[in-house]
Formats: sequence, structure tokens, C-alpha cells
Amino acid sequence: MITENGIVIRTDRSTVWIKTIRSGACEGCSSKDTCGESHHSKEMTVAVKNTLDVQTGDQVVIGIETKPMIILSFLLYVFPILLLIAGAVIGDYMAPLLGMNNSILAMILGFSFFGAAFLFIRKTQASLTQKDEFKPFLVRKKRHPDSGNCQVS
Repeated sequence: MITENGIVIRTDRSTVWIKTIRSGACEGCSSKDTCGESHHSKEMTVAVKNTLDVQTGDQVVIGIETKPMIILSFLLYVFPILLLIAGAVIGDYMAPLLGMNNSILAMILGFSFFGAAFLFIRKTQASLTQKDEFKPFLVRKKRHPDSGNCQVS
């Protein structure tokens, strides 16, 4: 599970908005510049279900399971390349049957399959974002340290 610390900035009955600061986990991600509200800020806001009855100002830990992240990474980065290769191989195989140049048909079908992969991703994006397993969730509420109650012996 990938976790991140944050502060609750707004709540309603069922949803909380949490401000987080991109950490080291974000630095290795190739999508770090496209997630969150601002592409130029290290801060980002995430909306999650309020399953822990947190209030504005509470410090929390949010998380997302690793399996959905692997599925999404495959869908966004590997799937289009596989379809590009499949289209090129099919085009290379079909070209002699159609009396066309192997390279041209391989290129046309390869790029067509590549484009089709992104159309498929665009169509499935809406259904995936509605599934709870692909959404971040509250892991726990952090305890506030007692301030002003320090006793020195």
C-alpha cells in the first residue's frame, strides 16, 4: 500500500478533502506532473470518503492499494505498446495477402492499434474511477501530541 500524510481542509457528510505535499513516493512516478490540482505546486488536494469521522484540521494518513496502481500503470504504459506491436505484426503478415508494402501496412495498422488503445483507455477510465478499489482512502487519523503538558524531572 502506498500511503501519504495530509491535513483535512474541508469536510461534508460523506467526503473529506485532504491537502498533501508530494513526497519521495511521488518523485519516482512518471505521472507526478499531471495529478492533483496544480501542476506547478508540491501541494495537492485529494477527496476521499470520510470513513473515520475526521474533522477539518485533523492530520490523517491516506492510502491506495498497490494492485490497482499496477493495473493502471499497465493500462497506461504497457497496453498501448503491446497493441502497437500487435498491429505492426498483423500489418506485416497481411501486406503480402493484400499486395501492399509490408512496412507501410505495418506502420498503418501499428499506429491504428496504438490509437485504439488510447480510445479504449479513455472509455474505461470513467468506469475505473467509479470503483472504490481505484480510489484513495483514509488509513488512520494521526494522534495530536499533547502540547503544554511536558514535565521535566
